[in-house]
Order: sequence, then C-alpha cells, then structure tokens
Amino acid sequence: MSDPLSPTRDGVHAVDEPRPTTQAALRVVAAALVCGAAVLLFAVHVRPLGYVPLVLGVALGLAVDKRLGRDLALIALGQVIISTISLKADLSNVGMLRFTVALGLAVVVPTLISSRVFHDDKIHFPVRTGRRWDRWQALYLVAVAFAAYLILPAYFLGSGVWQNWPDLDGTGDVVRLFIGVNAVGIWDELFFICVVLALLRPHFPFWLANVLQATVFVSFLWELGYRGWGPLLTIPFALIQGWIFRRTTSLTYVVAVHLLFDLFVFLVLVHAHDPSMFDIFITGPTPGEGP
Repeated sequence: MSDPLSPTRDGVHAVDEPRPTTQAALRVVAAALVCGAAVLLFAVHVRPLGYVPLVLGVALGLAVDKRLGRDLALIALGQVIISTISLKADLSNVGMLRFTVALGLAVVVPTLISSRVFHDDKIHFPVRTGRRWDRWQALYLVAVAFAAYLILPAYFLGSGVWQNWPDLDGTGDVVRLFIGVNAVGIWDELFFICVVLALLRPHFPFWLANVLQATVFVSFLWELGYRGWGPLLTIPFALIQGWIFRRTTSLTYVVAVHLLFDLFVFLVLVHAHDPSMFDIFITGPTPGEGP
C-alpha cells in the first residue's frame, strides 16, 4: 500500500488530492440524467421518452445514496408536473389558470414532501433577510436594465422569436401579458433556484449544482418561447442568478433582478406586436421587417 503522503518537487510531503470514486461518478450521472431529462421533456419535447432518464436517474440515485435519490425524485416530480401542460404562451382564462395550477404545484408539492415527509429543511424562500442591499447590488440592477434595453430588442425582433407569444388584442391582453410575464419570472426563481438548486447543493460542489439547475431552467425557457439564439442569453442568466442567490441568500433580490429583466421582455413583446407602443428602443429591426 502506497504512502498517502507523496513528495512534492521541493521534497515536502503533502496529502494527495482525493481521486473521484466510482460512487461519486455515479452520483453525478444520476443527477445529470434527472436534470438532463429536461432537455428531452421541454427543449426537444420528446415524450414519453423524456421520462426514461428521469426514472433511471432517480433509481440510480437511490441505489448510490438514499438522500440523493430522494432529492432527485423531488426534482423529477416537479418536472413531471410541469410537463402535464403545454408551455406555449396562452393569455386565455383557461391558459392562465392551467399555468397557475401546474407551475404552482411544481413548487408546492416537492416543498411539502421535503419538509413534511422527509423532514428536511433544504428548501427555503428567504424573502426577508434583514440585510440591506450592498452598493454592488444596486449597480448590478442598473447594469441589468441597461443590458436588457440593448440586447432584448435585438434578440426578439432580430430573430423573430416574439412571434412565439400570442397576438395582443387590446388593453386586456396587454395587461394579461404583463401579469403572465412577471408571474412566470417569479416562479422561475421559486422553482429553479429555491427548489432545484437547493436540493442539489448539499450533494455537489456549487458550480456543478448550478450547471445542473441551469440545464432545467434553460430547457423550460426554450419551450416557453426563448428559442433561436436565446440560450446565449438564458444560459448565463440562469448561472448568474444561481451565483447571486448563493452570495446574497436573498430571494427578494434575485426576483428583483428577474422582474427588472422581464420588464424589458414585456415592453419589447408589446412593441413587437404593436410598433406604436413603447417605441423607445434603438437596437433591433423595426417590427415586421424581420431579421
């Protein structure tokens, strides 16, 4: 048996770095199967085939580590609940009710099972942290607004993805769009950050947990309508939101960032459907001209 202390080039003995074990690799595979299933379920929209990696990932997780398997099962359950509806934007009464029920259950059910059945306290929704926002947080909000103002018109109008959202027939639909965009924005942080990321963090290094949650996040947004070159926006956004939550532990702040970004999403979508409204953008083609 070799000495666990190996000499360095300077002749000083140091403890060898632990090498990844088979069990550690299997844990990553299990989580990758569960989170990667979102690509099939939402981005590629291959059902029921997309449920196969969910089942395999949970089963592998339970075989390797019961606690990991339980948490992966909660993430899988949330995805299954979401997959019961079409994520195509729908401003009708039935459509908005369908979104409210399905997305609400995707957060509530895993949360209740985690706390009431498994008696875990991983999932939190820290609204009031008792800490004031730092200067960097205020400056970041300004940067987000500036970036959204410049990038989103070029994305929505230039790629034509604004057509993935329904036509707006009068003020009522504009109001519904505003409510829907903001409600889904809040839900994104509740599910992907406070549920998915929270369930992954105890089992993996933060960077890996964040990449896994971003995989689910971006796949969901793809089906919602952020297609074309949208992932170039949504991938860094999902990763940064996870990092910000880790640093601030404030749901209020990450929601504020998201809603500020979504404000410009709303303005651009309305402008795209009716160029006379919110004609304030300097990037992207005129609506109707195409890319």
